[in-house]
This record gives sequence, C-alpha cells and structure tokens, in this order.
Amino acid sequence: MRLTEFWRRMDVRFGAGYARSVAADYRLPLLGTTIDDALARGVEAKDVWRAVCAEFEVPADLI
Repeated sequence: MRLTEFWRRMDVRFGAGYARSVAADYRLPLLGTTIDDALARGVEAKDVWRAVCAEFEVPADLI
C-alpha cells in the first residue's frame, strides 16, 4: 500500500482533520506506538493500516 492510499483511507475513516490527530496522538496496541511514529520508523503502511483496522471499526470497503 502506498502512503497516499493509507492517508486517503485514514481521511475517509476519520475525516481529514481528525485523521492527523489520531495518527499523532493515539497509541495503537498492536504497534506499541503512534501511527506517525510507526511510519517514521519505516513500518510498512499496509501493516499500520491493519493495526488501525484491528483497533477501530473500519467499513468493509476500506479494508
């Protein structure tokens, strides 16, 4: 998954403004870190997205 697709899905799921807040502030249990930190460390966007899907309700068309 490309990073642009990851952010598109985040924007659809959380809204454009709130998606960035979730990414910066919410610590995902499966990653042990925030979305922003995981991406900065080089975790693949698809793996981060899977962690988001595990933690939050995500519409089937975004999975």
